[in-house]
Amino acid sequence: VLEVRDQGPGMPEEALKEAGRPFFRASGKPGEGLGLSVAQKVAEAHGGRLELLANRPSGLVARLRLPLPTGGASGPP
Repeated sequence: VLEVRDQGPGMPEEALKEAGRPFFRASGKPGEGLGLSVAQKVAEAHGGRLELLANRPSGLVARLRLPLPTGGASGPP
């Protein structure tokens, strides 16, 4: 698990639910709305998931969960 927390303005709960959708942007925010959807697709391609949560009292938590490798050949150290 890799978790990043900030203490910025955060996102409304409704926006957190939609944030992984391609081209979604929270109202008035700059950007193209692709970063979180790409990160979510990469996580899923590796058997994981990206979670976005409110960081109370303000901010955002982005949590990347990836499975541990199981047996088999390993790559370079």
